[in-house]
Amino acid sequence: MVKMPRKVKRYSPAAARHTEHTVERVKKKRASELKWGQRRFRRVTAGYRGFPRPKPEGREKPTKRVNLIFRCTETGKAHSPAGQRAKKFELVDK
Repeated sequence: MVKMPRKVKRYSPAAARHTEHTVERVKKKRASELKWGQRRFRRVTAGYRGFPRPKPEGREKPTKRVNLIFRCTETGKAHSPAGQRAKKFELVDK
């Protein structure tokens, strides 16, 4: 299990130095129905046609990506690094 503090000191590109950041976990927002990929998917699956892609083989992955947002306490700007994989993730106060 990954435990991460709610406040960390990181480099802030907006402040151009290391500052205190608050950490928050974000969930994926609902995909828009107006995006081109979704419109193509709806068109392909409409009518008597089947699913446009093959079903995934095997099992689902043992870990999920954790999406984090780091918000600078001085400038208020937020940035997010590449997602890390973890089975369980928890934000703790230190």
